[in-house]
Amino acid sequence: MSGVRNKVLIVAVGTCVLAWSSPASAYRPFVSTDAAVAEPKEIEVELGYFTLDRTKDENTFVIPRTVLNYGLLKNWEGVAEFAIQRAPDATLDVIDPALSLKGVLKEGVLQDQDGFAFAVEASALLPSTEKGQGRFGFEGIGILSDKLGPFTFHLNGGLGIERSTGDLVGIWGLIAELPVAGGVRLVGEVNGEKPRREDQRDSALLGVIWQPWSEKNLWLDAGIRRSFTGAADWQFTLGITFSFAVSSPATNPAATADLFREIRPTSGVIR
Repeated sequence: MSGVRNKVLIVAVGTCVLAWSSPASAYRPFVSTDAAVAEPKEIEVELGYFTLDRTKDENTFVIPRTVLNYGLLKNWEGVAEFAIQRAPDATLDVIDPALSLKGVLKEGVLQDQDGFAFAVEASALLPSTEKGQGRFGFEGIGILSDKLGPFTFHLNGGLGIERSTGDLVGIWGLIAELPVAGGVRLVGEVNGEKPRREDQRDSALLGVIWQPWSEKNLWLDAGIRRSFTGAADWQFTLGITFSFAVSSPATNPAATADLFREIRPTSGVIR
């Protein structure tokens, strides 16, 4: 088993390295997501380079947590994600691996259109190397994004099948964002899930997202999460999100000069 685990870890780390070095998927720092997708032939990388879970005076590190989003077609993207967890006993595991398909069914505020935006996402939850998480699971959610005054909201709701037990689970979440300065937004989230035969699991997050350069698709984030039931007592996370077009410099010289191009200039909302 240890040999298989080491091979999985090597592949996971290698994927992360390629995501950074290539010249060529979540929405950090949240559990929930928004009703937007990557543009066709565009890659968005969400990298949580440091996450600390603190439970009963024990620390668990998740380094890194990676989400890769690729624009397949207009309003449709594929998402691959995983995380590497270091437990208090120094055991390393690949956790939360998943493959997803996400589509925007109605364009709205996040696509510079009038009204709300609505999207759906279906996820195949792959087996993890963590104890008790070696089965397949599934999640399907609907996502509604809209604005109310200066706030942008993202409401999530759906159902899933847990890896650990195979039980049906209800999923919900609400994100709120408030611009406060040039490139800086205060963000918050409440979310939860209710397995059929287990207690409700709820948490809340407060954080900040900063876009240092308005003309670049690069964002930094930090957040503190407090769990009320069923998970780590506290979580501290730092991350970065960036995107770039997948095109050959030979056929598109502008891609080299403008690697991080701006894709949603007026919405002020990232994924």
